[in-house]
Amino acid sequence: MPDDQAAPRPPIADKSELVSYLEAGCKPKSDWRIGTEHEKFPYRLDNLKPLPYEGEVGIRAVLDGLTRFGWQPVYEGDNVIALDKGGDGAISLEPAGQLELSGAAVETIHETCDQVTSHLQQCKAVASELGIGFVGLGFHPKWPTDDMPWMPKGRYKIMREYMPKVGGHGLEMMKSSCTVQVNLDFGSEAEMVKMFRVSLALQSIGTALFANSPFKEGKPTGFLSYRSHVWTDVDPDRQGTLPFVFEDGFGFERYVDYILDVPMYFVYRDGKYIDASGQSFRDFMAGKLPALPGELPNIKDWEDHMSTAFPEVRLKTFLEMRGTDSGPWARICALPALWVGLLYDSQSLDAAWDLVKDWTAEEREMLRNEVPKTALHTPFRNRTVGDVALDVLCIAHAGLKARARPDSVGLDETHFLRPLFQTAESGITPAEELLRAYERRWQGSVDPIFQEYAY
Repeated sequence: MPDDQAAPRPPIADKSELVSYLEAGCKPKSDWRIGTEHEKFPYRLDNLKPLPYEGEVGIRAVLDGLTRFGWQPVYEGDNVIALDKGGDGAISLEPAGQLELSGAAVETIHETCDQVTSHLQQCKAVASELGIGFVGLGFHPKWPTDDMPWMPKGRYKIMREYMPKVGGHGLEMMKSSCTVQVNLDFGSEAEMVKMFRVSLALQSIGTALFANSPFKEGKPTGFLSYRSHVWTDVDPDRQGTLPFVFEDGFGFERYVDYILDVPMYFVYRDGKYIDASGQSFRDFMAGKLPALPGELPNIKDWEDHMSTAFPEVRLKTFLEMRGTDSGPWARICALPALWVGLLYDSQSLDAAWDLVKDWTAEEREMLRNEVPKTALHTPFRNRTVGDVALDVLCIAHAGLKARARPDSVGLDETHFLRPLFQTAESGITPAEELLRAYERRWQGSVDPIFQEYAY
């Protein structure tokens, strides 16, 4: 049942209800799951242009084509803006038509990879009929952001008008970037805090290993992860490395305070998005929201508002790892392998915390700013980020080994880390592979990306 037809929800009573909402995410380890999301750029094969929403070769036609595989359309007004399979995942649209798979929550990385493989095979079946392709990169290598289309989603209209008021790269982030992320569970508040701190500290290591966006408008940018650089100037109120997470006393309540201070974008009512950009959720809870005077928020409003903060790691009733570029097929499976290996085994989590616990806020911020440029070559203390990455991968490998989750032929989850070990041991990121091809066999053109790196 669509949200706007559901039974009315009671208003939020006070802040403690918001804290309880996060606390409800605590689960016994036996119930921990892995949720992987990835985005990709669709394009026409004949001219490499992005797809508009409407038309015979458009995003709506892609969504309609995918319904043959059991996906159910989700509408906003008359427009199909997503597909759903209940507990088996969802397909959604990013602002310029980037197609996102939000995979179902599963127990093993083997299942994650099966899910990704099935989805990409379905996409390829539809793509072959429409004369389109899909490619996974962190930032669109060819077309200017102004040339990218807009999808007909109400929240994006509000965001596109607000973003330029608060940052320099908001529209680039919305229309020209793609990511892969993984969502993971925790058992208690104390465990969440430890996982949050480890993953925030190491997010830049993930950015380096997955760096895959060196181009913009057909030329090198000087960054190996231009997508990650874009995120340094989107909106200071809702981006960043959250230094307060490392302060004594951090927990669910402190995160609630942070989200309450993030300016709002919208309120969703009766199937429509009401512009509340720049307004305060605290005022909303007091019945003083200018966009809806006298009205009080419900827990769905809180869920919506939480989704409009974009730090490098985001807390909901689970933790979202958000720091990496989208990439080729094997790397979509490598990301959950990295973070599950680090966070889901207690000994590996301890080892990862030992690695980062004396890193200062200034060092974490330095990594956040420098890694988009130089990735594994970034100096850190008396080493490089590449050296740290190898240590991190060894910890993750041990964590996956300890999980001992074999597939049908007896392989455990450690093999999903292989592409990352190859990157760290060679010191050559996917972005640097692209740059070498651009300089040599592609002779200064990015167009061959759409053939050589297509799914």
